[in-house]
Amino acid sequence: MADPKGFLTHEREHAKTRPVAERVKDWNEVYQPGSLLPIITKQASRCMDCGIPFCHNGCPLGNLIPEWNDYAYREDWTAASERLHATNNFPEFTGRLCPAPCEAACVLGINQQPVSIKNVEVSIIDQAWDNGDVTPQAPERLSGKTVAVIGSGPAGLAAAQQLTRAGHTVAVYERADRIGGLLRYGIPEFKMEKRHINRRIEQMRAEGTKFRTEVEIGRDIDAKKLRKRYDAVVIAAGATTSRDLPVPGRELNGVHFAMEYLPLANKVQEGDLTVAPITAEGKHVVVIGGGDTGADCVGTAHRQGALSVTQLEIMPKPGEERNPGQPWPTFPMLYKVTSAHEEGGERVYSVSTTHFEGDEDGNVQWLHLIEVEFKDGKLEQKPGTERKIPAQLVTLAMGFTGTDQQNGLVEQFGLELDARGNVARDADFATNVPGVYVAGDAGRGQSLIVWAIAEGRSAARGVDRFLTGASALPAPIKPTDRALTV
Repeated sequence: MADPKGFLTHEREHAKTRPVAERVKDWNEVYQPGSLLPIITKQASRCMDCGIPFCHNGCPLGNLIPEWNDYAYREDWTAASERLHATNNFPEFTGRLCPAPCEAACVLGINQQPVSIKNVEVSIIDQAWDNGDVTPQAPERLSGKTVAVIGSGPAGLAAAQQLTRAGHTVAVYERADRIGGLLRYGIPEFKMEKRHINRRIEQMRAEGTKFRTEVEIGRDIDAKKLRKRYDAVVIAAGATTSRDLPVPGRELNGVHFAMEYLPLANKVQEGDLTVAPITAEGKHVVVIGGGDTGADCVGTAHRQGALSVTQLEIMPKPGEERNPGQPWPTFPMLYKVTSAHEEGGERVYSVSTTHFEGDEDGNVQWLHLIEVEFKDGKLEQKPGTERKIPAQLVTLAMGFTGTDQQNGLVEQFGLELDARGNVARDADFATNVPGVYVAGDAGRGQSLIVWAIAEGRSAARGVDRFLTGASALPAPIKPTDRALTV
């Protein structure tokens, strides 16, 4: 234990954000630079090094949280970084983007505020980069085996890095023009600056991983031909089919999926565009969906100069305390105020969109909604509660329904799907096609970044064992595993 009295003498603190009036004028990360280091040793000292560290179970990666908390308390950043990387290839991603189920499972959280695990994590990795502790780990020898990884999100990158370090020759195929998947074009710059992705890609290149952008397997390259070219294939293409809203007026101009809207804002930050073709500037914006993607749309609309931003959620407003049905150490559904919500806008709960109304030119102008309530376990509309709100831009952020089946990849490989439309796999993450494996959202369905990285690492072990008969890579999770959070 770092400090036996740490949890008694220090209250929970977390990263401070920049003033709203300042940060909505730029796209830099919302956090105040340097705000963590002065408090991080105190926060690490609150970790009790529990006999049964439930934070391990709360984290799909099985992060060795008490160990790197102890090193952070002692300011041994090199040792802390080694322990952090032992289970997680990209802690700078998870430290910024993960909802921190580990904190919900923290034993201290039974009767106090939990340890600021996520802040300790990101402090360790940022210090590691600053100190030069993150270096390429090229394999000592090559196996002579080749692997193709389809998709460059967190699952694909984790699988590729693990397999490269095991000595295989790995090529990552990405249909977009840059590597990173949703990390690149789904996550706004203010949430994670893309320099964090860029330096990891350079590390992976130095280790030997090859990257092929603007190549879509199933369209540009036949999947069967790819299978013949490589000894094994890992499908990490994500669950990119957005859930639609089939109501009257859906065809109007100005109604877009979140993943049509967010990438364009990121392309402006990359320098590809001067102005986003879909912008909130000067418009009343409505975001349908109350999750993290919806919050990303809210923050983006603020920075683009929206007249107003309204976020709609069909479910009731969550409480601010755990309810009896979500006891510790499970991940509770609580009312959460993200940095985007701090910046303004209105959040409306227990409402459902009935239809959109447009002008004579076919542009959306109004969104009609009605209040809903649970009756006998079902959501029902409340008569007499209909109303309309102004909407010149509507983004649909209602989640994803499965992997893309329109590009031919599933059909050309001959992959079997499960009941939810995801690519089916066994305990080794192998599909029904010999030598073809699947990791991340493509096999699991829409989930957390920590699950994506964990599955990428586990699928890599399965591939390594398929190619060589054994594997020294870390023991995998099982596709059916559930942390205490899900």
